[in-house]
Amino acid sequence: MDWNALKIFLAVAQTGTLAGAANKLGVNHSTVFRRLQSFEEEVGGRLFERINNRYTLTLMGQEMLEKGKGIEDSFDTLERQVVGKDFQPKGIVKITAPTNIAYRLLPGYLESFRLAYPDIHIELLVSNLEFNMSNRQADIAVRATPSPPEHLVGRKVRNITWGIYAGNAYIRKFGKPSNIKDLKTHSIIGATGNLSGLPAFTWLDKEHFQQISIRSDELVAISYLAEAGHGLALLPDDQARPELNKLFTVEVGSKSDLWLLTHPDLRNVERIKLVMQHLTQAFANG
Repeated sequence: MDWNALKIFLAVAQTGTLAGAANKLGVNHSTVFRRLQSFEEEVGGRLFERINNRYTLTLMGQEMLEKGKGIEDSFDTLERQVVGKDFQPKGIVKITAPTNIAYRLLPGYLESFRLAYPDIHIELLVSNLEFNMSNRQADIAVRATPSPPEHLVGRKVRNITWGIYAGNAYIRKFGKPSNIKDLKTHSIIGATGNLSGLPAFTWLDKEHFQQISIRSDELVAISYLAEAGHGLALLPDDQARPELNKLFTVEVGSKSDLWLLTHPDLRNVERIKLVMQHLTQAFANG
């Protein structure tokens, strides 16, 4: 059985579309279609029903998925263990980080590293979503969380406090609160989507729901809404920039820890270890 064809099958099963599978695997649409067709011919039956451009598993496909996942897990484990014995300071290191850290901090932090280790090539994946580090979608994750996943290892590199921020346009029109009690008389920018589940925004909705005039599901967008004068914003201090005024720190429900994380099987890979060490120092000094 062709392992690459099995990966195509698993990707289509996970995403439900050929385009989603192609994007996940970094190949083109026609390659996915062709290999999936060949795979179905090889196993002797249809693995998917095609309904409204969605790919739904047939009974045979469901059985294949159960077997295929076991094979995939075995290959992932083997790959991590083989990579884990790599002691050469060269190769690719994939780092996933949330938007603001990827835009504003990592480019500067990684410049000196690239000059020191030209044979280590960084791939920066900008996302707030959790990547599957078991199959090496990413090697290192930069994440703001009070409690990192137990299946990953790493270190806390920074504490992040939160505060109330305002743009100059808002302050000119409405003035500025001097403490948390004064928020009752101001418009506030809230969160939606996955962001609304953070403790800081859960508190904000509980205490100031009626004052929320606009919402976003992304912190950088909230910061720019504040700059434009839509209202006050509750933001982590890594969002601070000259266009925003920090009015005061908020302690209630709004403390984050910044972590560098990797998979246990990869922590002794030389190139990954070097990147982890460099970023730990950079965040500590930043």
